Amino acid sequence: MSSAAAWEGPTAAELKAAGAEAIPGGVRVKGWAIQSHKGPILNAPSVQLFEDELDTTHLPEMVFGESFLSLEHLQTGIKLHFNALDALKAWKKEGLPPVEVPAAAKWKFRSKPSDQVILDYDYTFTTPYYGSDDLVSKPGTMQAGSDGCNTLHWEDTDERIDLVALSAKEPILFYDEVILYEDELADSGISFLTVRVRVMPTGWFLLLRFWLRVDGVLMRLRDTRLYCSFGNGDEAKPVVLRECCWREATFASLSAKGYPSDSAAYSDPNLIAQKLPIVMQKTQKLKIPN
Repeated sequence: MSSAAAWEGPTAAELKAAGAEAIPGGVRVKGWAIQSHKGPILNAPSVQLFEDELDTTHLPEMVFGESFLSLEHLQTGIKLHFNALDALKAWKKEGLPPVEVPAAAKWKFRSKPSDQVILDYDYTFTTPYYGSDDLVSKPGTMQAGSDGCNTLHWEDTDERIDLVALSAKEPILFYDEVILYEDELADSGISFLTVRVRVMPTGWFLLLRFWLRVDGVLMRLRDTRLYCSFGNGDEAKPVVLRECCWREATFASLSAKGYPSDSAAYSDPNLIAQKLPIVMQKTQKLKIPN
């Protein structure tokens, strides 16, 4: 996906020509309201609220708790939402064991100097988060969730995201990248979760990416791609596909294959993704409510 810095945005006339219009923080097109918001890093009171909600005293160094990306289909009530709190809830629930590192004894993960550092939790903040989804109630209908059925249904499919369609030259009606959280692992690597969206006249494409590099030890990449094809005609139902691909490798295994063992060679996940073996992959299709 192209750089946000290089994207200047369409004019009102260009949006109108594509059947779209600007809304606060985003765009409305083909029945979708797509919005993003970038808030500051959590302050101390907000950190406390997050810790209480998550029942933990461990959070990434930088949590952008007010930041989000939201995509809502107004006709069906479909809402897809990406935020730090839900992602960290998934991290807490997965509860991976901590990655063993030689430097662990020297690391001070938000601990007081008087405390003994015990890494007994997943300090990498690896999350299995695919995004949050919901059905929003529409005027004149039952309140969504009143019958306990306010979640969306994703079905396994053999369909794949059409990369050829994505590579076609189309106007970009809206683009943004939102950082949800980030941690530099006490200068011994990087862990971050970001979400990007690109909206075109024919559909939208989204990438939710968790990237982890524990220097000299492990790399982990968890990508979730969503693609929505608007279809033809105002009454056409959207088609939404979700592809999840998890990749992981140790530095030792990469070195054994002849790849560099220096962490500096692995600063950009885009350049090394194909070198990391796939550990999980699946594609699902959103069942569109009537």
